[in-house]
Amino acid sequence: MAEAGTATRAAAATGPDFFPCGLVLLAAGASTRMGTPKQLLEVGGQPLLLRAVGAALAAPVWPVVVVLGAHAAVIRPSLAPHPVLVVENAAWAEGMASSLREGVATLTQFSRRLEGAIVALADQPAFDAAVVRRLIEGHRTTGCDLVAARYGGRQGAPAFFHRRLFPRLTGLTGEAGARDLLNGGDLPVAPIDLPALAADLDTPEDLRRWRAGGG
Repeated sequence: MAEAGTATRAAAATGPDFFPCGLVLLAAGASTRMGTPKQLLEVGGQPLLLRAVGAALAAPVWPVVVVLGAHAAVIRPSLAPHPVLVVENAAWAEGMASSLREGVATLTQFSRRLEGAIVALADQPAFDAAVVRRLIEGHRTTGCDLVAARYGGRQGAPAFFHRRLFPRLTGLTGEAGARDLLNGGDLPVAPIDLPALAADLDTPEDLRRWRAGGG
């Protein structure tokens, strides 16, 4: 982690409009269907994971936690120049919920003053800082504890979770992660229409289509 960069980001996270919100970027998967660590695939001139990291660091959130897993040893060096907190999820094979638990636990250990967290995925090439701002603004305007991107007829990541929901996140198990909370759970969800986020890169065909479309 770059200490100077961290200090700069922390100093900037002040002011009357700052909302104390962290971000968890999930990047622990094995990329089985892609056949190679998709976190390092070049998309738009840079590795997919670093594209997402750059978007997170440009957004009004702090800190940014990156959760690695299956290919941590290969991926971690690429994160060294960036002011992010990196956590390795040894239980990554359990599913996405285990990475959520690790990420949220790291956020709360870093700061007890956070009012919320954005949970994002590393394989959505349309993810950017504007998406984060819209999710936070969705919370501000609706007062809803759970605000999620809506695409493909469902709510999904990235999503905002108020700190009141952190115990729910750290209690999740299995592969689905927070999917059930976002769709048909017992909590009200404020949806933000973000159709571009329907594109995720899971297979070589997904990557080919994205690049063919100019991505």
